Amino acid sequence: MHAPFSRLFLASRLALALIGTLSAAPADVPLPDDPNAPAAKKGTKTAPLPSLGQVQDVAGLPRVLIIGDSISIGYTLPVRKLLEGKANVHRIPTNGGPTKNGVTNLTKWLSTGGNDKWDVIHFNWGIHDLKHMPDGKRQVEPADYEANLRKLVDQMKATGAKLIWATTTPIPEGPLNPPRTFGSVTEYNAIAAKVMQEKGVAVDDLYKEIQPKVAKLQIPKDVHFTPAGSETLAKTVAASIESQLPAKK
Repeated sequence: MHAPFSRLFLASRLALALIGTLSAAPADVPLPDDPNAPAAKKGTKTAPLPSLGQVQDVAGLPRVLIIGDSISIGYTLPVRKLLEGKANVHRIPTNGGPTKNGVTNLTKWLSTGGNDKWDVIHFNWGIHDLKHMPDGKRQVEPADYEANLRKLVDQMKATGAKLIWATTTPIPEGPLNPPRTFGSVTEYNAIAAKVMQEKGVAVDDLYKEIQPKVAKLQIPKDVHFTPAGSETLAKTVAASIESQLPAKK
């Protein structure tokens, strides 16, 4: 391997590891709890993700919880960086998966970091819900998706935190790698929008933000984003969170 190419390769790998996107690990190693990731080859190990690690709170700063799937795993680290000195940004220590996972695990997730007191919760469920299963149905059909969202929002509102719903990001048309198919993102976003409006939940429209740039910022034939794409999402996420932080005393 020539020296210039070697340096470029190593630099690109380091950047991917820091951002924590799907491409942060070698192509044959799936991210933890990501059923959309390709199966690991025999003898390989799952790559650890810094974005899933615990955060040590800085005293006096508001506490923020990010809930979401591997898209949110990708933007967690840059959001933390953008809000450094402004908020303690935690995330659930796993891929949030579909809403039915949320219904099962939300009580546990709300105690992430050993503390269930939150100032802001930024959350999303969607891509895993609308994924087609072997029987042709979506993993969580629309009526159940709406019912689950209502339960989840009610439980999070009971914490007293300010809530921010993140719209589900676009899925590319055509064959995907690994092969899988999905229902309509816009249909599920519309269902979520109705619930959030009725419940008085703020909306972070990540779909609208990334859609005009998706061809450049999404990994080809994948639902996930390049490091630049995760950085773009992070700026929107950080701004939405900052707008909901309590005023400094």
